[in-house]
Amino acid sequence: MNGSFEKHGLEDDAFGDHGPSGLRTFDAFPKTKPTYTSATERGGKWTVIISLLCATLTIFEFQTWWAGSETHHFSVEQGVGHELQLNLDIVVAMKCSDIHVNVQDAAMDRILAGDLLTREDTNYLAWHQRASSNKGHYTANTQGKNFDSFAAGSNDLRRKQAQEEDTHVQHALSHMRESRSKRKFARAPKLKRGEEINACRIYGSLEGNKVQGDFHITARGHGYLEPGGHKHLDHATFNFSHHINELSFGPHYPNLLNPLDKTSDSTEKNFYKFQYYLSIVPTIFTKRRVSTKSGALDPAAIPQPATLDLTPEDMKKVKAGEIPSHISNPNVGRDSKSIFTNQYAATSQSREVPHQVIPGIFFKYDIEPILLIVSAQRGGFWALLLRLVNVISGIVVGGGWMFQLTEWGSEVVRKRRRGTSEGVLHGRMGSGDYKDEKFG
Repeated sequence: MNGSFEKHGLEDDAFGDHGPSGLRTFDAFPKTKPTYTSATERGGKWTVIISLLCATLTIFEFQTWWAGSETHHFSVEQGVGHELQLNLDIVVAMKCSDIHVNVQDAAMDRILAGDLLTREDTNYLAWHQRASSNKGHYTANTQGKNFDSFAAGSNDLRRKQAQEEDTHVQHALSHMRESRSKRKFARAPKLKRGEEINACRIYGSLEGNKVQGDFHITARGHGYLEPGGHKHLDHATFNFSHHINELSFGPHYPNLLNPLDKTSDSTEKNFYKFQYYLSIVPTIFTKRRVSTKSGALDPAAIPQPATLDLTPEDMKKVKAGEIPSHISNPNVGRDSKSIFTNQYAATSQSREVPHQVIPGIFFKYDIEPILLIVSAQRGGFWALLLRLVNVISGIVVGGGWMFQLTEWGSEVVRKRRRGTSEGVLHGRMGSGDYKDEKFG
């Protein structure tokens, strides 16, 4: 018997380990001689499926690790804020000579914004056509029949998705990098020869006190006593239909989409009031670690802009150009891993008003007493490797079990089929005809 085993190569030495014998006691892995295994088509299919599943989950884990995870923390804003920059780009369906722009805050400081912002005579229909060609980003609330809605349905959904993306750290930081080479305010559409000048584009940035305030666009001679006693404007020329290309607070990042950016509203009524209410929340997007190991916010780790705690003497130096301000020159002292901006929520109310009420476009903004820190952190590389090992080993082991179960099930089916066919053969062996033919 032993000789027959030896002829077939089944001697015990074929399964032995010729290495150091002291480690054999700790060997917990079963061994199978290669000549006892055979490749099958079903096994090859399972190997391909398991390999593809491992590759897919590995890519998914790597993408998740690369994107990192975001956490939101709320805190009281540190230091003393003095200034708030307002960035505006709006087109009003009235001539520049017929409108008045003004800012007044809770400190009773009044800013003649019309003298600080740039005005351009333009054609309202030209902006309407530009908005229509880019209607995937525009929304409208049309009160009249002169101006159609720029976007609806799926276009509104795409806008909401784009705005949601800009609330994430990676998108915000990418807009910060883009703003270095991008034009701050887009060029106005070129007017064709003979086109009527019936609108005014007002754009630019201005600095005010970091307190509650109001931004007004009204008709000349209505609402404010102006030096020089401007003539009363004919009510028939009133038309406060408008496009808001940009409305943001803080350092200007042109590609960062805010709630009122690229929106439009229109009316046919002369005495009409558009009222916007804005709640501004100071926000920091950062890739720096701002939380402790327990997940709580670490106040000492919150990134700080270079000029957050300027004293009144420093503010004089900023205005004199002796030291940089993060508001007027955000590229100076920029933190490449953080962006300091302001988000806001907006609600609106528009209605026709009687002649004793001042018509126009009114933005009332209030600054919330909180600071939102959105931080994105990426886990350690060794932690990623550990997860990959767990995922791949789990798939391999689970796939092996599934393969063995399918093999066992196939074997059971084959045995049942074989048993059925053998039962028919035995029935024939029990018949008299078969016995007479074989043994008679």
